Amino acid sequence: MLSLKEIKERLEQATGSETWFKELENDTRIGAQKLINSWERKQQKLLLEKKAHEEKVLFDRSFCTNEQDLVAGVDEAGRGPLAGPVVTAAVILNAHAEELIGLNDSKQLSKEKRNELAIKIKNNAISYFIHFQTVEKIDELNIYEATKQSMTESVLHLHKRPSVVLVDAMKLPIDIETHSIIKGDAQSLAIAAASILAKTARDEYMDQLHERYPQYLFNKHAGYGTKEHVERIVKYGPIEHHRKTFEPIKSILKK
Repeated sequence: MLSLKEIKERLEQATGSETWFKELENDTRIGAQKLINSWERKQQKLLLEKKAHEEKVLFDRSFCTNEQDLVAGVDEAGRGPLAGPVVTAAVILNAHAEELIGLNDSKQLSKEKRNELAIKIKNNAISYFIHFQTVEKIDELNIYEATKQSMTESVLHLHKRPSVVLVDAMKLPIDIETHSIIKGDAQSLAIAAASILAKTARDEYMDQLHERYPQYLFNKHAGYGTKEHVERIVKYGPIEHHRKTFEPIKSILKK
């Protein structure tokens, strides 16, 4: 009879078709049953992730007229914060990109998982571009226009011209067929990938900003208007990386 340690090691590589698997199903030890139940839950999760992945791929391909068409997904990170840039990304993925099974809305994933996926996305991309829109531009144009301009730059800097562009809830002024998709990162693999690239790039930027201005804790809240962040703005005053047209910074500067 296999030890529980041996069972655990074998299950890490098991498909369920192994000759010893039937034997394991009949193992009455509580520890053995817990291990197989855990394995079955993991397999069920993988099946659901694979199904969701295939649905996202089909969604993207539904906008194509032929096999050669390239789909670009576009998304942003950082429209709401009081500090830091808004970051946008455009990405064209290889067909199917099975390495990206499990890719989901960036807000639903841990920072570690997002960083892991960002590497895989770059490895599976035909082309991608990440654009940083400055605080100065955000204050000059307003956040909506600044984000739109940044998204446009992301698409135009792709080294492969896409046949169709899918954007998360935004219309872009470009001469390429474009579709604005509500909650696009939940439906489109390309948009979900762009969301991850934008989010990880912005988080890295805010972590670097924290090294220069540790008193604001940018690595903790990424510039969002948390109670702690606002208290520190009041205490230390806004810096050049704070958005001066956003409240409460606008009111603080008037005092």
